[in-house]
Amino acid sequence: MMHPVLAATLASLVATATLAAEGPADIGVDLKDPAGTSIGTAVVSEAPNGVLIRIQARGLAPGWHGLHLHEKGDCSKADFSSAGPHVHTKPTLVHGLLNPDANEAGDLPNLYAAADGSAHAELFSTYVSLGATASRATLTDKDGSSLVIHAQPDDHKTQPIGGSGARIACGVIAPG
Repeated sequence: MMHPVLAATLASLVATATLAAEGPADIGVDLKDPAGTSIGTAVVSEAPNGVLIRIQARGLAPGWHGLHLHEKGDCSKADFSSAGPHVHTKPTLVHGLLNPDANEAGDLPNLYAAADGSAHAELFSTYVSLGATASRATLTDKDGSSLVIHAQPDDHKTQPIGGSGARIACGVIAPG
């Protein structure tokens, strides 16, 4: 018979390992413009088959904007190039939700800003996860990832970024 303290310790370790493998349930993201001013927030939530992303932003030009998940949790450069390319699972990057050869896990639908510059959206991606999975890229690996808003809409076909132009807002996705 196992000692009760040892049994409780083992149960706690198994529960902690399970939570770590699944990843955090929600991650808050502060979206900043090139000057470092907060222009909104996003919440990325783990779901059984992907992630749900809720975005609230302000100060955007009215109209459609490309929206992508980038592979590094680094928004330190004013042009947000420090966020790296889109999250992907293969060495050769092919962009576009409408491209039959696409493999970038960071591709997302466009974000629409109203006439007053505000944008509110709820998006779901089956390509990524907040925890380690065999089938989806993780957003919370050792260097995290970023949610990036672009100046123009993404046509979901053109390489490398769908013609979405400059990166105008960025937020780091990292646990805790």
